[in-house]
Amino acid sequence: QVQLVESGGGLVQAGGSLTLDCAASGIIFRPNTMGWYRQAPGNQRELVATISSGGSTNYADSVKGRFTISRDNAKNTVHLQMNSLHPEDTAVYYCSLKRSGFPVYDYWGQGTQVTVSL
Repeated sequence: QVQLVESGGGLVQAGGSLTLDCAASGIIFRPNTMGWYRQAPGNQRELVATISSGGSTNYADSVKGRFTISRDNAKNTVHLQMNSLHPEDTAVYYCSLKRSGFPVYDYWGQGTQVTVSL
């Protein structure tokens, strides 16, 4: 059974930093693309960042230069370093996994709340 467990969310002031962590289990981690998505109240879930099995990264325009996604294949973990946080970054952040050869992200964590105050 595949499980993705996020941690590291919380409350931070604008301009501050947080690091989100996601631990994967129940699947061979290395071949898969990992992603972070977020959903704010009243909004659709949106892509934040992705990282391929080879380490190629992709970011939403709104977070480029502020967020960094990374992965540790030895530990089956993916991380999202978030700097210069804005109140509009407030959302529930979800870790996701797209299996190699599959077109969609079909495994999701339970989400972790990030709240950025003024």
